Amino acid sequence: MANERTFLAWIRTALALLAGGVLLDQFATKLEPRQVVTGLALGLAILSSVLCSVAYLRWKANEIAMRHDRPMPATIAIPLLALCATIVSGVIAAVAWLR
Repeated sequence: MANERTFLAWIRTALALLAGGVLLDQFATKLEPRQVVTGLALGLAILSSVLCSVAYLRWKANEIAMRHDRPMPATIAIPLLALCATIVSGVIAAVAWLR
């Protein structure tokens, strides 16, 4: 059951990233340049899609490891997600500061 809960947590994170992208695109009308804001929204949507795929692949790999009594496989998804979130937040902060 823990593997399924972890999978659902990854999916919730992906949905939150997608919601953030929609929010930027639809409601951040005062942030300029608009192309940067749109690019960030698109980047968040793409990251959300990638995260959904990674969540499934990780769930599947963990299921196989547990069934064969092997150690859980490592993932690069967590540091990559943290790096992307840091970059997006930094760009949003810079755009807001220069406004």
